[in-house]
Amino acid sequence: MTWLAAAVGVLAALCTVGIAVALERNRRLRRRPGNVPVRLRRPGKSRWLPAHGVWAHDVFAVRAAPAAWKEALLWVADARLRPASAEERKQLHRIGERPVISVFELASGGLIEVAARDEHADALLGPFAQTR
Repeated sequence: MTWLAAAVGVLAALCTVGIAVALERNRRLRRRPGNVPVRLRRPGKSRWLPAHGVWAHDVFAVRAAPAAWKEALLWVADARLRPASAEERKQLHRIGERPVISVFELASGGLIEVAARDEHADALLGPFAQTR
């Protein structure tokens, strides 16, 4: 029975380390220069995915929270900004009272919607902000 208690203790320690690593990775995301907390709606999906993004020229690098298992590099050809509708505001949780939605036109074709707080509108548009 002692070996069973030791095995359970080792598994509990490994789980604790895994959770601590996931939390630290998430904290690092929020501290990056140029970080924008966003909600991402992928094509064909209705659910908004919480994420953090940062611009690198015309590429929007986004990593989904909380454990950062989903990542994407979006090569953006054009970005348009619009206020969120009343129905969209119901689905966008913890993003403020006046969220804005940017529709990214991807270089590979297709569209993706990214929402953020209204005070992050210029950061959300990145290099396309000067055309606004």
